[in-house]
Formats: sequence, C-alpha cells, structure tokens
Amino acid sequence: MDAGKLLVLVAVFFLTSVVSVVTGSTSLITVPVLIAVGIETHVAIATNMLALTFLSAGGSIPYIGKRIIDRRRLPLALVLTVAGSAIGALVMLKVPAKAVQLTLAVVMFAAAALILIRSKSGSGKTASRTRGLSKSGAYSVFGYAATFLLAVYGGSFSGGYVTMLTAAFVFFFGMTLLESVATTKIVNLFSSGVATLVFFWRGIVDWKLGIVLGLVMFVGALMGSHISMKISSTWLRRIFIVAVLGMALKMLLVATSH
Repeated sequence: MDAGKLLVLVAVFFLTSVVSVVTGSTSLITVPVLIAVGIETHVAIATNMLALTFLSAGGSIPYIGKRIIDRRRLPLALVLTVAGSAIGALVMLKVPAKAVQLTLAVVMFAAAALILIRSKSGSGKTASRTRGLSKSGAYSVFGYAATFLLAVYGGSFSGGYVTMLTAAFVFFFGMTLLESVATTKIVNLFSSGVATLVFFWRGIVDWKLGIVLGLVMFVGALMGSHISMKISSTWLRRIFIVAVLGMALKMLLVATSH
C-alpha cells in the first residue's frame, strides 16, 4: 500500500475512533474506506476487527476505576458475547449484504427510539447503585438475549453493533448512557478479540495494517473516552441519537439503492 492511501486510512481511523467512543458505528465508516483503497472485502472486515480490538482497549481504560462500568451485568454479558461473536465470525458474509444493511437500518432507528423512551433512566452521568433490575426480571432476560444476538452480528461485521448494544443496555438494564458507553467498551473488547482470533485462524487478517490502524484507534479512543466523561449527559444523548439516525438513514439508502 502506498503512503498516500495509508495516510488517508490513518486520518479516517483516528477521527472515527475519537467520535465513535460515544456514537459507535465505527465499522460503517472504516470498512467502506478500507474497501475503497483496494482491500478485498473479507480482508477489510477481518483487518478492521483487529483494529477494533485496539479501539475497545483504548476506550475502556479511562473508565476503569471510575465506578462507571456496570459490574453486575458484565460477567454474563461477556460469556454470551464470546459465544455469539465466535458464531458470527464463522458465518461472516453468509447472509446477502443488502439484507444485512436493511435489517441494520431498521434496528438502528429502533435503537434511537429506545434511547428516547428510556431518557429518564439514562439521563444521568451515573446511576444509583441501589436500584433493582430494570423494571422487571423479564427485561433482564431480554437484555441478555439481545446481548447474545447482537454479539453474533458483532462478530461477523460489527457495523452498528456497539450502537445497538448501547441502546439495549440503557433500555433493558436501566443503565445511564455513560454507564452503557463504558460497559459496552469492555464487551466489545471481547467481541472483536474473539472474532479476530477466528479470522486469524482463517488467514484473512492483514495483521501489519491492522496493528498500525489499531494503534491509531487506541490513541483516538483514549481521547474520546476522556472527552465523553466531561460532556453533559444531555449532550451525550443528543450526539448519540443524531449519530444513530444519520447512520440508519445512510444504511437504508444503501440497502434500497440499485
């Protein structure tokens, strides 16, 4: 790869990682850019997954020790995520691309709606640790089911995965938006890590490029996470919803175009 294309990738991956710590949907930007510079689709998805592992690590570090991550939900969420992501990676691209895009657009519109519905429970920077389960135990069951199903998708492509998972954690588990952003960073570290191992096994990862872009995303995510903790909860929610709606509209247009 020539220096010009690499510089373009570095710039795009860095800027995307700073913003996507809050908004998610990283791969909806980075994978198309990788393909645009001439990387084969399967390799682009696999290499991007390696870079996302660095992104998740960088995004997680600032939240550790801040009592923002929901540690009650994390263990089972991680178990379900590891299983789901491995399955997703193994069946990558078996579903027609347009079907995935259309489904993703619909789900992302729903994700924005869920955030709006649960705006009261997710409006604070931190939440009371004395609250019980979100509304009822049934909500927790649905939340864990969503965690697993989304992990299957996250392991196969990941575009919009963290965005939808963030909304699911707010709606089903009653987390604040900041708690959900922080917790999903840990979950996504396991999701992208497991998927990357499967892709390495299949021999479709450009590991040199992935490490370079991953280090760039690590730094960007560190910056983004620090910024997210300084932004008011209202602006966090606004940024998240606008980003989700924008990405959903983009995916809908792509899916319905000829």
